[in-house]
Amino acid sequence: MWEYIQQWYRRKFSDPNAVTLFLLLVVTVLVIVLFGSLIVPLLIAISLAYLLDWPVMRLMQLGFSRLTATIITFSLFLAVMLISLLTLVPVIWQQSTTLIQEMPDMVTNLQIWLHKLPEMFPGIVDDHQINEFTQEMKRRAVGLGENLLTVSLTSIVNVMAMLVYLIIVPLLIFFMLKDRDILIAHFSRLLPSNRQLISQVGQEMNLQIMNYIRGKAIEVVVVAVVTFITFSLFGLRYSALLSIMVGLSVLIPYIGAAVATIPVVLVALFQFGPTAAFVWVTVAYLIIQALDGNLLVPLLFSEAISLNPVYIIAAVLIFGGIWGFWGVFFAIPLASLVKAVLTAWDSNAGDNVVEETPQ
Repeated sequence: MWEYIQQWYRRKFSDPNAVTLFLLLVVTVLVIVLFGSLIVPLLIAISLAYLLDWPVMRLMQLGFSRLTATIITFSLFLAVMLISLLTLVPVIWQQSTTLIQEMPDMVTNLQIWLHKLPEMFPGIVDDHQINEFTQEMKRRAVGLGENLLTVSLTSIVNVMAMLVYLIIVPLLIFFMLKDRDILIAHFSRLLPSNRQLISQVGQEMNLQIMNYIRGKAIEVVVVAVVTFITFSLFGLRYSALLSIMVGLSVLIPYIGAAVATIPVVLVALFQFGPTAAFVWVTVAYLIIQALDGNLLVPLLFSEAISLNPVYIIAAVLIFGGIWGFWGVFFAIPLASLVKAVLTAWDSNAGDNVVEETPQ
């Protein structure tokens, strides 16, 4: 057993490039675990800089300097964000407040409808189970309202911190776009000279992360807009709130879609009752989810879908537990990173074996 471990260690860590890659991964994980909450603004800025670097590069291909391309892209980005905030935030706030106020009535109507189930399915569902379920629903609804009130009060206290973020993050984005090559050169100087595997993995992941962030942004917008149009055509209440919720749910692979389904179904059931309209709304929503998973995602993430769903879900659970929201958001790229590292490591170990065999 000990000899096998020694052979594995010599095979995997005999190359200084492999040791450098391993140490860089360890340091990165430690920084994320220990200082993850402190570097959130930096992570947001990096993600948005990745998203905006593509139009900057396209403008540079048209003959603009990097500074001019950055100013144009950054100005358009700020304008779009400002318009979106001024138009969406008041609507979302109003619909969220109304939805919270109507939650007790929703639970009551749901209870009336559920009490019909023992008559429809005798011997399978009884009144005791229905009562326990509805009481738990009421407790959760009250708890949700209290939590939202607590969050609102806390956010008022931390409004200065939010204002600081609103200033720091845009500045970070602007200078990351303007001085991208300089920053990359500075970071490269910090790395050891034995960084062949780091460069190999880094080039592959840089392209994947850029495509992933851009694809996710497109997916969120497309799913949210299509969902809003569909819900509006059916006259479903809280269409804006629900459509944004559904759009943001695509940030969490597989799990997000399942979680977003619950409020959509409950709101539709509360408004339409167990009628044909409720069925059509639910079917339309499920069609949107199916088209997103089977058409839009393969088109946007042709490289990422090579990962088995089991690996993606495992990445969501593991990286989400370590890194919170950002671990969930980057679950697919991080799973791809693990795959790229293992592939590079194995190929490097294979090369070492081939080189050492003649000796």
